[in-house]
Amino acid sequence: MKNSRLTVRAVAVTALLSAAVAGLGGGIANAAENSHGHYGDPDQASQYWVRQTLDDCSLMATADVIGQLTGNQPSEGEIVALAGATPSAHHEGVVYLPPSNPGDSDSGNGTDSRDLPILLAHYGIGAVYTDDDVADATNVPTGMAALERVLGAGKKVIAGVNAETIWDEAGDRTIGDHDLVVTGVDTQAGVVHLNDSGTDDGADEQVPIKVFEAAWATSGHDMVITN
Repeated sequence: MKNSRLTVRAVAVTALLSAAVAGLGGGIANAAENSHGHYGDPDQASQYWVRQTLDDCSLMATADVIGQLTGNQPSEGEIVALAGATPSAHHEGVVYLPPSNPGDSDSGNGTDSRDLPILLAHYGIGAVYTDDDVADATNVPTGMAALERVLGAGKKVIAGVNAETIWDEAGDRTIGDHDLVVTGVDTQAGVVHLNDSGTDDGADEQVPIKVFEAAWATSGHDMVITN
């Protein structure tokens, strides 16, 4: 699970993030729609799904995206070690620490989605974070139309959602508590395709667009988009 709100050289990270913002500003505006209402390539992406064993959905989504873009996917242990050696840009301490209680997978500190571009930069991947609150300031829009455009342009997306809504389970459905990879949108079939490390059936998990939108809205439509 993620928090509701490596060691990488700062200059390199800043350059990658700045380039990502510039590239996405133009890419989102100019990306052409895919034909027949299909955005993304969920079939190709599904091979990079891996089940998480810790409260590290954000990191597993990051590893999934790295695999899709480089063909060299880090293991759960490798991405956890990287996050554990990387200072967070948004809170004290490192990006992620494993659960303090081995018997409770949710006893860790979670991960702030805004730190994920730092981890991606370690692998030479430019990315930017956006949500409803910062979209205007960053010139990186969010919401379903923006999601379709970035997927149609071949970019990869990590989104923050409410897990209980996605999985149709009891619990608090008002908070963004889970990160996953959005691999496709099919407007004709009315479904969103996901790689979801939090469930055994998470490879090319498919949910109705309305369900995804309700789950995504709880995080303020937060997403990390690769450049």
